[in-house]
Amino acid sequence: MGLPEPVLRGGALALAALLSLAQPVAAAECLRGANAAGAEFGYNIPGVFGRDYTYPSAKTLAYLRSKGMNVVRLPFRWERLQPKLDAPFDPVELKRLTDTVKTITDLGMTVVLDPSNFAKHFDDLVGSRRVPLSSFADFWRRLAPLWAGRDDVIYLVMNEPAYIDAKDWLPANNAALAAIRETGADNFVLVAGTIWTAAVHWYADQPGGSNAEVMRGVVDPMNHFGFDIHQYLDDDYSGTKPACNKVEEAMEALKRVTAWMEETGNRAFLGEFGGYARPDCYRGLARVVGYLNSRPDIWLGWSIWAAGDWWGDYPLSIQPNENGDRPQLTAIERFIPRTRPEEKSCKALERR
Repeated sequence: MGLPEPVLRGGALALAALLSLAQPVAAAECLRGANAAGAEFGYNIPGVFGRDYTYPSAKTLAYLRSKGMNVVRLPFRWERLQPKLDAPFDPVELKRLTDTVKTITDLGMTVVLDPSNFAKHFDDLVGSRRVPLSSFADFWRRLAPLWAGRDDVIYLVMNEPAYIDAKDWLPANNAALAAIRETGADNFVLVAGTIWTAAVHWYADQPGGSNAEVMRGVVDPMNHFGFDIHQYLDDDYSGTKPACNKVEEAMEALKRVTAWMEETGNRAFLGEFGGYARPDCYRGLARVVGYLNSRPDIWLGWSIWAAGDWWGDYPLSIQPNENGDRPQLTAIERFIPRTRPEEKSCKALERR
């Protein structure tokens, strides 16, 4: 007995969809841009908008675009968007986020959505009794459909997981990836390692194994993901000390992470790096982006830390002031354009 015509049609459509997914898709340009901070600000959580935190202004975002940038990494706080776990998003905060995403993408830039929570919701670690993995998955199950199918919206699972071992963070990466894919969203997803996902800590010993050992276990049902890596250049790699006196060590760490990505078939994005306004930092920043630009097969791009309307005299700011461009941005501006063919069709962004 034959199948009914609607079933046959549905099967044919499903097969066509699968075949289309199997076809090579041209990659986008490599991503080069900045973090636009503000929505993650404030020790008072959730706090008051306009007093404790803000979102980047249209003027700031347009400035970044005017510099040739094509990506904005957008930090925000999970607790502001979803104050109560497993509950609907706060509609006012959601509108602030969606409006900002629209401004960024309307300017022709990609946005990396970055819940800047360090593996916590309020003060409780993801995977704990108070914040079970199911609640972390619920957050992503609600967020992912909002921009599903958008190549210009990348989901970062979590910013800088800290005070948690890699073996305990791996299930959170995988829970988020599974939840995102369950919604049908095929966006590129970034996952993170622990110890602030720093390149210099990728091989550092941890109970249960280093990031380099444990993060081989990341599973994405669509295999369309990469790793968010950070690397500062100062004495303790925190971005809080004036001198960029660890440039050589940082470069070696980035090269070692590159080799790990190559060996494991992965790709990466340098989500944070930066330095003070001083010559050793300018030289270090230029070396970092020059190296990343030379490996578009592994590094899909980078975003310097950081622009933002409320920085004031913050020493790592690239927000322009009354004197014009900040010197850190001037130091790397020549590395922003995507001019070579391999930069215009970034292999690290290809669907696999």
